[in-house]
Amino acid sequence: MVSIRRATLADVPALKELIPLSARELSRGFYSSEETESAIVHVFGPDSRLIADGTYFVAEVDGLLAGCGGWSRRRTLYGGDQTKSGEEPLLDPATEPAKVRAFFVHPNFARRGIGSRILEECVAAARAAGFRRLELAATLPGVPLYAARGFLERERLDVPMADGRTLPIVRMERDLDAT
Repeated sequence: MVSIRRATLADVPALKELIPLSARELSRGFYSSEETESAIVHVFGPDSRLIADGTYFVAEVDGLLAGCGGWSRRRTLYGGDQTKSGEEPLLDPATEPAKVRAFFVHPNFARRGIGSRILEECVAAARAAGFRRLELAATLPGVPLYAARGFLERERLDVPMADGRTLPIVRMERDLDAT
């Protein structure tokens, strides 16, 4: 049985193991190994602000960490703690979309509904906080999940990384009234 709960700072060591494992395994065929490794260093990672805000979730199956993901009421669209620089202003729920952030699933639990369950938690929480829309920056392996959950592609971007590489992503949006 899958259980979803809010992440705590005590989860960070396990998240630091899960995120690279998920990226390496589930990005195969979408990104080169060089792009993936660069993203693990420069983009992917736990975001302690999401955890502190209470908007980041972990999924467990029989006590094992199966996945993670969250949403944010802040402007940051993607990236772990290593990408932060300065303040992260709050969004206006009436006019700006909440951000869906940092979804990773353990490869042993891929395509078993873990990401969908976490996304349902995020949608409900963002709606309860007064948001009307959601926005995210999907990695290429995540696009099918988000498209199946009502997100529409808005633009393709190349995220610059500190080593000179870029990471192709897709900015997607969804109204909270969408199914």
